[in-house]
Amino acid sequence: MRRDRGGSGQTDPVISIIAPGTRVQGDVEAEGTVRIEGEVLGDVRAGKAVVVGKEGVVEGDVATQDAVLSGTVRGMVVAASRLELQSTCRVEGEVRALRMQLEEGAILNGQVTMGEDAPVSISSEPEASAEEGVQEAPRESRDDGSEGAPREEEAVPG
Repeated sequence: MRRDRGGSGQTDPVISIIAPGTRVQGDVEAEGTVRIEGEVLGDVRAGKAVVVGKEGVVEGDVATQDAVLSGTVRGMVVAASRLELQSTCRVEGEVRALRMQLEEGAILNGQVTMGEDAPVSISSEPEASAEEGVQEAPRESRDDGSEGAPREEEAVPG
């Protein structure tokens, strides 16, 4: 998904744009950058960056390296490197990022986890159970730094 610059061997990442007035129902995945000026009703995964414009809306989770949000996101936001919440943005949901910049006027309602301990996996590979239509419970972070299913003593009786 990269363009070759005139045979030089250098490539430019592709930018995928959801234009104003466009509504996407379903998940969006890209290797490069996704810019959302319209509406996405589903999850957004991008290998490089996700940019949500002032009029952009995402009703789902966002996972990427870098995210710049000016519009609305209702869902989890995971930025493995950097998250920028601009003054016009509104985020309703959990945020996980290595680093975050929050401008005055931005609205963030949800749990925030930052730093080296923030679980920021952006893998676009679906879990085997997800392919079979079974949703997996979120993994809990342990005091020892490991992740895993709930301990037996934490399990809820069926």
